[in-house]
Amino acid sequence: MRSKIRSLISMIRLAGLGVAALAMWVFATLAEEVLEKETYAFDKSILLYLRSLHTPLRDRIMLAFTFLGEPNLLLALSVSLGIILWVRKHNSEATTIAVTGAGAVGLNLLLKKLFARARPQLWERVVDVRFYSFPSGHAMISMVIYGLLGYFLGSRFPKQRWWIYSLTVVLVAAIGLSRLYLGVHWPTDVIAGYTAGLVWLIACILSLEVWKHFRSVSAPSEEEFLSPEPSQEITNN
Repeated sequence: MRSKIRSLISMIRLAGLGVAALAMWVFATLAEEVLEKETYAFDKSILLYLRSLHTPLRDRIMLAFTFLGEPNLLLALSVSLGIILWVRKHNSEATTIAVTGAGAVGLNLLLKKLFARARPQLWERVVDVRFYSFPSGHAMISMVIYGLLGYFLGSRFPKQRWWIYSLTVVLVAAIGLSRLYLGVHWPTDVIAGYTAGLVWLIACILSLEVWKHFRSVSAPSEEEFLSPEPSQEITNN
């Protein structure tokens, strides 16, 4: 049984690496197209279509979603959760979420400076943006932080796992869509943000899983934060 579990874990990790490799290929392809300015027609057509869908109610909804993806908010969330987990002696998870958040913000800033892509100027925007456009920080960092949080919750509550994962995907997708709707990013910015964020997210989750595996071998009696919620069983004596 133990060998089967190890084989399953190995397959999951290999699948994760495969997804990361595919995401990196997509990012590299998009980056090349952006540098050669070959995505303008594609990007512009999508933004103009979304502009035609604007209503006051949709504006407020999209502003709410874009607020949930603010990099400073997500960084503060990751640090706060890291502190809480550290106080509760879940050191591995605390370190992972803090490093994941800080790394996502730092990587995004580095990529923005590297590509220095100007933001869309197709209509007057209702939000103030000043930095470069590629890749989208909202898309990338929300993918990382909410993705890791969804992973934590899904591992902790396995019976609700797919609901948690589904809601996480919807939230992250809505944040990216809000950036397009508001006209502050090109579609390729958001796609690149998702792919770069996915690579970093998978790397952080795999590193945590490997560390947990080795730690469980050396200290099998230690309770894990990501252990499934214990089932409440009634026994008759």
